[in-house]
Amino acid sequence: MTSLDDTPVRLQPDDPMLPQVLRLIRHSFAFMEGRIDPPSSMHRLTEETLRQQARDHEVWIIGNRPDAVVFLTPKQDCLYLSKLAVDETRRGQGLAQRLVDLASARAVETGIATLELKARVELVENHASFARMGFVKTAETAHPGFTRATSITMQKHLG
Repeated sequence: MTSLDDTPVRLQPDDPMLPQVLRLIRHSFAFMEGRIDPPSSMHRLTEETLRQQARDHEVWIIGNRPDAVVFLTPKQDCLYLSKLAVDETRRGQGLAQRLVDLASARAVETGIATLELKARVELVENHASFARMGFVKTAETAHPGFTRATSITMQKHLG
């Protein structure tokens, strides 16, 4: 199911939608509480950090509520996706895939051949979703202070 509201829109630092984006991320990531250790970095997000992401990099949304969001940050050899979130009432409708497709297009436009993201090791359902979108596991990493892997790196090679 797609509609005109399913067209990704890039937010600017002064966009009045930023508070709703923050709420979407917090609500969408709430299921991780008690499942991941250390806790999600989304707890450090504020409207100001969202403005900074929109100013320095990219914040894309779908829907006027919004229904989905992704952050895009160019790195040296990849375009890094983070904070990909879809409202629970819109899951299963292809919005995450639409944002990954957008990220692929943005990467190609800037001469980047790889998308990259990180997913917590405990969230195997996310690993499976990203694998269905063409991502493959390339590494395991540990947050500071941890001796075990706490997240996996996944990449999607374009072209």
